[in-house]
Amino acid sequence: MRLYRAEWSTNCERVTLALAHKGLEAEPVWIDYADRSAVERVSGQGLVPVLEHDGTVVADSQRILRYLDDAFPDAPLIPDDPWFDVFLEWFDGVWKGPPNAIEAAEEEGRTPDPAWSAQLREWLGRFERLLEGREYLLGPFSAADCVAYPFLKYGAGRDQADDELFHRILERELAFGNAHPRLAAWVRRVAERPGTYLLS
Repeated sequence: MRLYRAEWSTNCERVTLALAHKGLEAEPVWIDYADRSAVERVSGQGLVPVLEHDGTVVADSQRILRYLDDAFPDAPLIPDDPWFDVFLEWFDGVWKGPPNAIEAAEEEGRTPDPAWSAQLREWLGRFERLLEGREYLLGPFSAADCVAYPFLKYGAGRDQADDELFHRILERELAFGNAHPRLAAWVRRVAERPGTYLLS
């Protein structure tokens, strides 16, 4: 099994968390953003992560999580919860919109719309409420935690070696400090699991 990945990639960390949860190992194939030829050769596109397993090639972090759960059903990641798919679609299709828009604006030298920052701060309350009375977002550790943690963790700080603009934006915009204690505790809890990129 091989995992095509890039340094500090949030989407790749989703997969490393899932692999570790299942007790699996994948040979890393490191991709330089300036040269994506290796991942393009294997998958026909240049984005990471890409998983290669027994002749099957799977791109996209959420698709990889589902593939791993089908191929290796022990220590399941996909819960029997009607809200699970809704959460995953909302996180990638809605939640990621504001930080992506802020990044695009800053890269183009424009002032980001303050409504984007306000929306992200408001949504922190949703995660805080989800964690009431539970250790993980939807109950037991699941793909929901794998999907959200690599992004939300920046609200608790950033490894100073990680200087990517998107991650600096997440650190600045999320910074939940003491205002969201359940969310902060969840970040610490997931950070202790194998497969995470440790925060400084």
